[in-house]
Amino acid sequence: MATTSNPEKRSTGVLHSVRDFWSRITEGLMIGQLWGQFKSEATATYGFYSKDVDREAIDREKSKFKRFWRIAWGLFLAMLMKLSPARRVLLIIAIILLVVHSDNSDFGWLGAVILFLLLALELADRVTMKRDLEIAREIQQWLVPARPPIIAGVDIAFATRPQNTVAGDYYDAFLRPLPSNGASKPPLLIAVADVAGKSVPAALLMATFQASLRALAATPASLDDIVAGLERYARAHSLEGLRSTTAFLAEINTETREMCYVNCGHNYPILHRTSGEIERLSIGGPPLGTPLFTENEISYPSGRIQLQAGDLLFIFTDGVVEAVNETGEEYGEARLLPCVQPTPASAADVLSRVMTDVNNFVGYARQHDDITALVLRVTA
Repeated sequence: MATTSNPEKRSTGVLHSVRDFWSRITEGLMIGQLWGQFKSEATATYGFYSKDVDREAIDREKSKFKRFWRIAWGLFLAMLMKLSPARRVLLIIAIILLVVHSDNSDFGWLGAVILFLLLALELADRVTMKRDLEIAREIQQWLVPARPPIIAGVDIAFATRPQNTVAGDYYDAFLRPLPSNGASKPPLLIAVADVAGKSVPAALLMATFQASLRALAATPASLDDIVAGLERYARAHSLEGLRSTTAFLAEINTETREMCYVNCGHNYPILHRTSGEIERLSIGGPPLGTPLFTENEISYPSGRIQLQAGDLLFIFTDGVVEAVNETGEEYGEARLLPCVQPTPASAADVLSRVMTDVNNFVGYARQHDDITALVLRVTA
């Protein structure tokens, strides 16, 4: 005897399938979160295409109607010219078929098919490029430490968040070879740098910066000599100053806790003393690779400070303080400073507090720069 399926069970199964499908495509995000993400992406996309629109011609138009159509036409041309010539022609044909033959089932559907084909082609390009960038990101991650070095009396934490798949920010913390001055412990070198620009070009220069720093640090060279070597290399490969690099480099004597540092045009790191006093580490010079307007090489004086138990050093790139929310307001140092406190919390806790505060401030706004921070806390 044949049995019939229960309609209620069948409808329940369909409902579960629909829920699973919805959960998969939304990755568990709520409607409000999806809408916030869409607005952020739409705003960023408009900013990307509007760069190619002739704003002067639009501003000369007195009629609001003509101004609107000039903007619309300019955005359409900007998008059109991002395609290959063959795809431009296909897009125009698809639009004509959809507009002119929208009431003709013999041709209207063809325009929709062409649009779907164009979407598939562009998506394939995007996926291929994303796969290549993911490989580049893996290589870049090999160039920075996965975990901080273990040093008695020193607690270190770092984090970076690229704007795109790869970044132009760099951080590092490693022990140099034991010096020949009779010291029993090797010095600690810490570095945070930011190459001008974003994405692949900046990431490539970041890789060369890392290689240069590591090579120089492996020699008996002093910190001043390392900075001078980095400056010569950066100037020779900065494309006449278009790709300069800001950097903060410091060498810490792991026995005495004395720190020698050089600030190369970087955001002033925050040294929060256990007493509550705040010092900004500014001694140094301009960004590495800055064009020379004199025959003399740029001088980078170094600063020296004595670290004490309980002190906290916070080094960051401009992506932290220049992070913007949906209204275009910057995060700023006024919000950062209260988060950087030498409490009994670990360096990782302080770093997490800062990154969380930045995330809450930014909301759904698209990240427009790489964000990197390194925290060093003296525990003894």
